[in-house]
This record gives sequence, structure tokens and C-alpha cells, in this order.
Amino acid sequence: MSLLHDRVGHDGFAELSRFRGEFYSCMIKRADALFELADAVLCADGPVRSLVELSLVGEHRRGHGGLYAALARGRVDADHMRRALAAVPLPRAADGRLVLAVDITCWLRPDAHCSPERILCHTYGRGKDQHIPIPGWPYSVITALESGRSSWTAPLDARRLAPGDDAATVTAQQLRELIQRLIAAGQWQSGDPDMLVVADAGYDLPRLAHLLRDLPVQVLGRMRSDRVLRRACPPRVPGTRGRPPRHGGEFVFGDPTTWGTPDTHTVTETRLYGTATARSWDRLHPRLTHRSSWVSQAGTLPVIEGTVIRLEVDHLPSGATPKPVWLWWSGTDATAADTDRLWQAFLRRFDIEHTFRLFKQTLGWTCPKIRTPEAADRWTWLILAAYTQLRLARPLTADLRRPWEQPAPPERMTPARVRRGFRHLRRKTACPAGAPKPSRPGPGRPPGRKNTQPTPRHDVHTARKTDTAKPSKTTKSQAISPRPRRS
Repeated sequence: MSLLHDRVGHDGFAELSRFRGEFYSCMIKRADALFELADAVLCADGPVRSLVELSLVGEHRRGHGGLYAALARGRVDADHMRRALAAVPLPRAADGRLVLAVDITCWLRPDAHCSPERILCHTYGRGKDQHIPIPGWPYSVITALESGRSSWTAPLDARRLAPGDDAATVTAQQLRELIQRLIAAGQWQSGDPDMLVVADAGYDLPRLAHLLRDLPVQVLGRMRSDRVLRRACPPRVPGTRGRPPRHGGEFVFGDPTTWGTPDTHTVTETRLYGTATARSWDRLHPRLTHRSSWVSQAGTLPVIEGTVIRLEVDHLPSGATPKPVWLWWSGTDATAADTDRLWQAFLRRFDIEHTFRLFKQTLGWTCPKIRTPEAADRWTWLILAAYTQLRLARPLTADLRRPWEQPAPPERMTPARVRRGFRHLRRKTACPAGAPKPSRPGPGRPPGRKNTQPTPRHDVHTARKTDTAKPSKTTKSQAISPRPRRS
């Protein structure tokens, strides 16, 4: 048993050291300062509250000036970083397939009037039943999910949405490039089950499945409860004249009389939700029109068939009244086992919320007051690399629990507990960063001289409007572009 534990520990340290070397090679300019900044995030005592306090951590051997200069003028090879994240060991579902969760999280910057490329981000929970738009930088993040109850995920890619970007198109391109990297890294081989992409109701699932139809991937996500889908067209009766129909009868989510007999019906007992009842209907598709995201589609629009699953549970862990959840899967001919596997995989999608909360509340992703979006992208890659090191150090860390906390086995260690012991593991891993060179601070602006180059201010952008929107009447006040707020 001791020899097996030593072998696992040796392999774990080797994998962690290999990734740290790859992470260091991804930084082209000011690599030493950026690498030690990521180590300071991992070895700091408690949550990261401000960026400058990381320069006081012992693992960061440079001053606060070098810290800010590394974020402002450093360079990170994003493509190399993405390939390094795709090459590390990834978690898999119970049947051995890769389950990828995609979601958008926002770095809110409401008072950063000098920061360009801010977009109005919809936020939740900031008012009673209100969705308040706040300026910020939205990021599309893709992670690999584990099976079972866990707060761990494997972040694989992060991309900031620029003003004018279509979320569905950017996400589809992001997923396509990621799947190609995973195949190149040997994470998926011919004969393996298709990868499963899990998304929430904010995505156009049929369009996402249509854009990724040539890849070994299936799409699963939630649909709003007011959707109306169509059944497959019935066989044409011989002798019928006229153009054949392309759509069958309606399937209204809010009207049970249109559902008919489900193709599968399963009942599962769960610990958190009580009795979970799932019913599925095969070969349902939305009726597409040349509007919205399909406005640029030439010719006849496709018929994208899938499976609809309705999930009902007895109760929620929060005590709130549960509502039925409607899921859409890009596959067809689902069996009862497929239905249970799919809705359980969708529930694992919420693990990405734990990762976002750790990024923001513990690792301090949104704490720095960074001006440029390029510096925000560098800081984001450092956070993803730091979290990946925590995941690789998961089987190597001892449980440094607080006196009031319950002991946790190694397989149940949370990311925050692994971070407590990372300082002890760091000395056993590769540290390619060089020692700082002595230098003197610059003279700066002479005393008494005013700043003659004020920082420009930038407007906040809104979501891109489709080309089908009718031009509205332009008033005299709207014809003049508004100036940025100076308050």
C-alpha cells in the first residue's frame, strides 16, 4: 500500500511539474513576474482581496510595480495555453465520455469609464425579481465536468465576448476549436462515445447542434417552459396533391393535451431531490424562420430533430417549490437509460457555478481594477492556470482543516482546502521562474507638472441587434453620438 501511494505521489508531482513548465513556456514577455503572480494566488493566506497585496506574499519575489507592469505589458500565448489545458488528465462521466459545460460569466466594471469594450451584462439577484444590466466584460468559459457530487471542474477555455459578437456563433467556434484540440491531444479517439455539451436556457440549442453537426459531439440543454416544438411530418398519403408539409403537429410545453404518450418514462429515487420522474418524446424540432440567428441562412432552413425530456422532482435542497425542467437533446431514439443519463448529466452542469464562485471569491478573479481588456485576459489565464494546478495537486495535498471543520477524505477535498496546502507542495515541484534582478524605480513625472495626456473615456456597448430589425425614426438628439459619462 505504501509503495502504491509513493508511486501515485511521484506521478502526481511529475504531472504537476510538467504543467507548470508548460504554463511558464506560454508566457512570452515578463514570464517570471506572471509565473510568480500565479504562485502568489495559490499560496496566499485566505481569499485574494486586492492585487497589490499579492506582492507581499513570500512566493512573489518582486515589487508591486513589477506586478502591475507584468499584467499591463506582459504577453501570454493564448493558443499555447489552450493546448496545455487540453493535454492534462480530464475527468469523465460514468460511461467514459467527456462532458463539457459552457456558460457565460461576467466581470462587472460599472465604474470603469476609462476601460474600453465594456458590454451591458445581465445580472441576477441584485434586486427583487429584477434583471439589472451592468457594464462589464463577459467571458465564455468551457469546463469538463466530473461524475457524482463534486465542486471540481476542469476549465479548458475562456474567451471574452467583444462588442458586436453573437454569443451562439462565438460559442460554436469556441467549442469547435476545443474539440479539435482534445482530439489532437488524444482525449478522444475513434470508437469512443460522443462528447456531450451541456448548456443552460440562454443558448440556442438547435442552432448550436447544427453548427457542430460534423463533430463527435451531442448537445444537451434546458429550454424555456413556453416553447412550442413540432413533431415529425407524418407519411404522405399516396395520391395527395400539393406541396408536402415539412412540419407535423405542435408540441406545446405548457399544454399537456398536445404531449401524447411519452416514448420513455422513468422514476428514480434521489437523496437530494426525492423522487425524480423523467419522460421523453422523440423527434421533436423547432420551426425555424429567416429571423434572428437564421437571417443569414440561404435556401431552405434545416429540420433539426431531437429528444425532449421533462424532469419533475419532489423537492429542492433549498426548500423552494420545484418547477418542471424541460431539456432538449440533439440525439434521437433515446432509451430509458439514456433519459436517466441525460438529466443527471444536466444536473452536473451546476458544478460550473461553484468554479465561478471560487474564481471570484477565493482566487480574486474580479478583484483587480484593471483598465484594459487585454490585461484582463492575461489575468484570466493566470486564474485558469492556478485552478488547474489545484486540480492536479488534489491527490497530493493533506487535509489542513480548521478546528471547526469536519475531516474530509482525499477524494472529497474541496479546491479551497487543496489551496491551503499548496505552499507545502510548491517546493517539491518545478519552479522555472528566475530570481529578480536589482533595479531602481524610474523618475516618474516631475513634481508640480500636471498630466497633459488624460485617459480617454469609452462608451458602454449593448448587445448586437439583428439585421432584420426595422430602422427606427432618428430624432435630432439621437443623431449626435452621446458622450461618455464623466461622473
